[in-house]
Amino acid sequence: MEILVDYLIFLLKVFTIALAITLPLLIIIGSSKNKSQPKGKLAITNLSDKFEDMGNALKGSLMNPKELKKFNKDLSKDKKKKNKTEKEEAVFVLNFNGDIQASEVEKLKQEVNSILLSESECKEVVLRVESGGGSAYAYGLCAAELKRLVDNEISLTVCIDKVAASGGYLMSCVATKIIAAPWAIVGSIGVIAQLPNFHRLLKKNSIDFEMHTAGAFKRTLTTLGENTEEGREKFKSELEDLHLIFKNFVKEQRPQVDTEVVATGEVWQGEEAVKVGLVDSLETSDNYLVNLSKEAKLLEIEFVEKKNLTERFAFSMQLIIEKTLFKFYDLINRDRFTS
Repeated sequence: MEILVDYLIFLLKVFTIALAITLPLLIIIGSSKNKSQPKGKLAITNLSDKFEDMGNALKGSLMNPKELKKFNKDLSKDKKKKNKTEKEEAVFVLNFNGDIQASEVEKLKQEVNSILLSESECKEVVLRVESGGGSAYAYGLCAAELKRLVDNEISLTVCIDKVAASGGYLMSCVATKIIAAPWAIVGSIGVIAQLPNFHRLLKKNSIDFEMHTAGAFKRTLTTLGENTEEGREKFKSELEDLHLIFKNFVKEQRPQVDTEVVATGEVWQGEEAVKVGLVDSLETSDNYLVNLSKEAKLLEIEFVEKKNLTERFAFSMQLIIEKTLFKFYDLINRDRFTS
């Protein structure tokens, strides 16, 4: 065990030295880039063609060489004929993978901008959401960005394959229609806040901490100072106010939902989620999109932001830390929600 600890300490030292050497270099390289260059661009994938090619590839694999040759020839003719016909109605497909800070909100904003600025004949926008929630204010901004589509009379369908809870559901509920996979988790309409307090530890070690504020409730709770009952009550009151705003927003967007039933912080799945009105129907996003591709042109759009070396390095470090934390969380919760 002692050898393992020594080895881990050695690895930490090596990592620290490597970080100290490479980080300044990356900062210098990153700062030398042309700041006037555009930060990102729109990537467009024709999902209709992708689905069609997948189906045709499997179909063709079951044919003999003669049949396959005729099949490919007919396909080529059909595609040329199709290109000359009237323009199909477009369905734009977006993806949102949420974290605690809803950091993809900028990406989402640019994608919504592109749809509205294109002034194209948009039949529908389909958003695939996966998020366990996070900052209420960040996810509130996500909801506001999506609401722009609905306000411009564009039908918005949200598809949830795994989870859209708390802030994830907050942004989803603005949709015209919500579809969830049978085992997807939705809801968790509640607010949580927690923070450690090290005041007794500091006091035990004779360390003073001072904080000065102007305004009785400029800071209600603190991690280092001594918290008061008055501060705790004010903090709880603010949580209740935020929860009320959350409940009222869900009720405004989905009048069929009884918030007294669903706004308890609980999560819902399958038919129960349909019964309480949190979702409209049960279906995977792939099944919905494959069927939709038979009657409309599906275009998946994604705003891809260009990152310099410094940003890429910081992003890689963030992923490593997040994966380590999630792995640890998974280990201590291994027995939860397993079948």
